[in-house]
This record gives sequence, C-alpha cells and structure tokens, in this order.
Amino acid sequence: MTPHATATRLWKNLPQEERLAAAAAFFAEPPAELAGTALGVLVKARHLRPQAARSLAPEAQARILATVLDPGEPLCQGLLVSLHLGHRRALLGAFLDALSLPHEEGVLKEEADAAPPVTAEKAKAAVTTLASYPAAEVLTYLNTLWLQDPERWGALEGASDWLPGDGGAPAS
Repeated sequence: MTPHATATRLWKNLPQEERLAAAAAFFAEPPAELAGTALGVLVKARHLRPQAARSLAPEAQARILATVLDPGEPLCQGLLVSLHLGHRRALLGAFLDALSLPHEEGVLKEEADAAPPVTAEKAKAAVTTLASYPAAEVLTYLNTLWLQDPERWGALEGASDWLPGDGGAPAS
C-alpha cells in the first residue's frame, strides 16, 4: 500500500472512531490558527449560525466534525496531528527513540531539524520496533509524518511492506 497523497485522502479513509478521536483531541486544545476554520466547517455542515457553533460543547463539536469527510487540507492536517498528540504519544516517542531523534513526548525538538533525512534502512528498523502497536495506527502515523515533510520522511513511502501481515491495509 502506498501512502495517501493528501491529508484529506488519509482523513477520509480513517474509520469513524479514529476521526472522532482526532476531532475530540483537536477541540480539547484547538490550535488558534485552525479554530476559526473548524468552526466554519461546523457552521456549513449543520447549517448553524456561527455563535451557535461556538456555543456547542467540545464533544458535540467533535461529533459533528468527525462526520465531515472533506473539511479542507489544512484542517485535515491539524486533525491528524491532534490524533497523534492526543492519544498516541507513546507510539510517536517509540518511533523517534528508535531513530535516535531528540523529542519531547513525541514532538521533535528543534535540534532534530539539523538531522539528515531518514534513510530507508533506519526507517525500516524503527518501524519494526513498533510491532506492539496496531498496524493501522502505525501506518496512519507514518503517513502523517510523510505528508508533513516528504523530504525528511520520504523513506516511509514503503513502510506498509515492513509491517507484519497485511500492514493494516483496509479490506477492499
């Protein structure tokens, strides 16, 4: 399986419960630069007035947003990041530790910017250390990394081949 080429395509292919988890994490700590966009999507999706969308509880906002399959590329990117920073920090940390990249709770530190792009050999070795995590979660994380910085994470393009079994690929 090749990675999804856009965050929107990846978002559309996530199971509903994953989209809900991402949206819940997003609204728990909405990034200032995307909060207005998210509210705009809620307004459009449910034909709400802006003040009504703002007054909804974060859980209600998340439920609505999780049903929107195309909230826009920037918002999809933010939702995917929220998914991983909300509930999957251990996975992020394990992967970055395996690559010996400096991070704080799964978020790369500035000094990691100076590191060269990850080689296929190192990436494969790091991916194999994630065998205890669900393959679908690993693939979503690796696809998200690749989308964020294809130059640095280009070696992850074939990562699904490194996972045991079907690599978490959805059934056709």
